[in-house]
Amino acid sequence: MTFTPQHLTALRLISDTFAPGDGAGIPAASAVGAPEFALELAGTNPREAEVKQLKTLLRLWDTRFLGLLLTGRPRKFSSLDQTGRERVLLSLSDSRIAAKRALFAALKGAALAPYYITAGKPLWDSMGYAGPPGPLEVAPEPKLAPLRILADETVTCDVVVVGSGAGGGTAAGVLSEAGLDVIILEAGEYHDDRDFDGSERTGFSQLYAGSPAVTSEGQVQLVAGRGLGGGTIVNYTTSFPTPDHVRAEWAALGTPQFTTSEYDDALSAVNARLGVNKDHDGAGVRDQVLERGAKALGWNVDAMPRNVIGCDAGIECGRCGMGCRIGAKQSTLKTWITDASERGARIYIGANARRVTVEGGKATGVVATSPDGRTLTVKAKAVVVAAGAIQTPALLKRSGLTNPNVGKHLRLHPATALWGRVPDLVNPWEGALQARYINEWTDLDGDGYGVLFETAPLTPAFGSGFVNWRSGAQHLARMQELKHMLGVAIIVRDKGPGGSVKIGKDGEPIASYTLSPGDTELLMKGFDGAARIAEAAGATKIYTTHHRTIGYEPGRRGNLESFMADVRNEGAAPARLALAALHIMGSARMGGSPEISALNPDGETWDVKGLVVADGSCFPTASGVNPMISIESIAYMNAKRLAAKVT
Repeated sequence: MTFTPQHLTALRLISDTFAPGDGAGIPAASAVGAPEFALELAGTNPREAEVKQLKTLLRLWDTRFLGLLLTGRPRKFSSLDQTGRERVLLSLSDSRIAAKRALFAALKGAALAPYYITAGKPLWDSMGYAGPPGPLEVAPEPKLAPLRILADETVTCDVVVVGSGAGGGTAAGVLSEAGLDVIILEAGEYHDDRDFDGSERTGFSQLYAGSPAVTSEGQVQLVAGRGLGGGTIVNYTTSFPTPDHVRAEWAALGTPQFTTSEYDDALSAVNARLGVNKDHDGAGVRDQVLERGAKALGWNVDAMPRNVIGCDAGIECGRCGMGCRIGAKQSTLKTWITDASERGARIYIGANARRVTVEGGKATGVVATSPDGRTLTVKAKAVVVAAGAIQTPALLKRSGLTNPNVGKHLRLHPATALWGRVPDLVNPWEGALQARYINEWTDLDGDGYGVLFETAPLTPAFGSGFVNWRSGAQHLARMQELKHMLGVAIIVRDKGPGGSVKIGKDGEPIASYTLSPGDTELLMKGFDGAARIAEAAGATKIYTTHHRTIGYEPGRRGNLESFMADVRNEGAAPARLALAALHIMGSARMGGSPEISALNPDGETWDVKGLVVADGSCFPTASGVNPMISIESIAYMNAKRLAAKVT
């Protein structure tokens, strides 16, 4: 959908208010094309209703009517000076109305992430960020030659797999090994080593799903990979096995194999194929500081198991949230998908699965469309859906499944960060993606639920979303201080009741999720624990990611007790702070009966025979740890069971 000059003018006003530059060499957002890039990203949203809403907002933005509606004063935004425009934005940020706070969060993201991507060296130099390294000249030629939908056509196979990430890629590898004719349908594109330049522009525009970007209440930002290999292309290589207490919890919900040798064998096979090891655990500065804080507290801290071979654990690693240039990350693209391709599997990219075909209560294939509207009909003996825990339930719903558990029990591992200003030169965009973790508080009440502490690489645009904004100058100063900030990631294992995924009139998914009181309490405890870690590591300033400034300066201003009082007072209502979900699970969960689950213990839907799910949506409850290994192990197990039936 085309944006008009009026839309662009309005977004330039908004963006320049969020990012006015400094008047001394660092440019404003409009001077570097950030608003244009923001609209380019917005135009890729498949939900026309959301694009129309954005157009309406931008059309009305610089009117007295909207000024009256938002602030109670009928003034055009353009009539105000910088301070006045900042007050308008802060009135949204601090509003008691959740919808206004959500609007502020959306505008902040639309303005600042594109700015920190496009601003370039004057800004990056002031932050100490060297910028993206560019493509690797010695990168090998891509191994795969995927197909495209070039005309309306019908093809046949034994099993068609929708999705190519941790679930779909693994399932395709297992099914092809069993001698089955496999077709993989991937909605995204194919990118390999030579395509990865380490830039956030490449990452945002090519490697991450653009929609839905946030839950409908505005509480949690959703982060998922896009393209052949899915999230395994951009994830942080963190390779935890499914914890034993989680396996027992899953088994108790009617899937007993999770506590048997069958799942042990799946875990072992996945770890072997991905080359999971602790030989690449060299900690960058941010992980060294995290470890220093944990040890000072006497807390358990351990090296991270990672699925990498030949990783430099340095500058390359810190950038490979935008794809690994040196091919060290053992994604499904490097492993299971390559295996499947070598055995003759056909791979279609740009193939958006719209529905599963069903005859006589049995899955018979998939209908997919290309970006230009051509249709591919795949006829198959069985269908594996592994489109991720947002898109999988949407596809099942579009295909007519009526089990009420399809789309229910969504789990997100709500995550945020706590910032600690330390003397060390941290450069959070450098060092192993994640080299250390702290599991001291993962079981706070004896029920297996709690908080996991990690770090994460944060390049400027990704980092900007977790730095609060009170003015253009304040945010710029905080970003320039990022090179000395320890970001303690706070990851909550959410107990529920969880959220849901529905579909709109256009068939696209709408995710709903709000933190329960119990999960909010876990988040509050997470801030407490993270502050203890940062203070013990030597932090002189400590901040949360709330939109208001919540923090203290150990030994100078405030203390942990006063800080936690402020944190609890501010709370975690929708759009009060930056919350993100990189682990999306449970929306088509496995279980022992159709009353409590969408899938039977084989991963097959209760509604339709021969329709198997093999991704994070299978999880009966949240995994409590980074889920890649659990997803691949479930996919391995479900695919093994399916192969035995199809053959």
